[in-house]
Amino acid sequence: MASMTCDGRPTREINAEIKRLLAEGHAEIVVKNPAARHNLAVGVVQPCTLIFEGSVGYYCGGMIDGPHVEIKGSAGWGLAESMMNGRVVVHGNAGNAAAAAIRGGSVIIHGDAAARAGIAIKGGVVLIEGNCGYMAGFMGQKGVLVVCGDAGEAFADSMYETICFVGGRADDLGNDAVVATPTDADVTFLSELMVRHGVKKHVKEFKKIVSGRKLWNFDKREWKTWSEAL
Repeated sequence: MASMTCDGRPTREINAEIKRLLAEGHAEIVVKNPAARHNLAVGVVQPCTLIFEGSVGYYCGGMIDGPHVEIKGSAGWGLAESMMNGRVVVHGNAGNAAAAAIRGGSVIIHGDAAARAGIAIKGGVVLIEGNCGYMAGFMGQKGVLVVCGDAGEAFADSMYETICFVGGRADDLGNDAVVATPTDADVTFLSELMVRHGVKKHVKEFKKIVSGRKLWNFDKREWKTWSEAL
């Protein structure tokens, strides 16, 4: 295991050292005092463990493919954006657009997430232990979004094949979002997910939200629905 500090160093230099240590064969790196710097650990494309001892800024873990990134604090906007694979775990809260456009892997937020969590996801799993802000899951194409607390306004708006679960209130669903009945497979999936990440939430409390499929193909007879979505 290698250890490094961010004290007095620009982001470019920090990221360069992370990649240098990985190239030298270090599979686990502890990064101390990140002090909410932006763009940390972006573009890392190999299996490894990166542990940030403190909060990070915007776009931490963006465009990664394989790493396990653990943040012992909170994260700013765009956490793990466009992640291909891997795991990002935040022990605090996350800002806007957490896990936007991820294609695989998992993003685990043990606190709350702000607006637009999991927008345009194309695969993978997003688990938010707390609440989320407005328009979470917007235009989700595939993958799963799980919110253990309350969901904000326009939840699951204009989705395609993404499946959402909400353990708290979801009083304002977005366009074309409908409540469905969880299957036995859904219950098993949620139970295993909660246990795996140490979340104490009874799976029977979750509501399942899916697309009503009215917006999948344009039809002028559904113009009112489309105009509301636009």
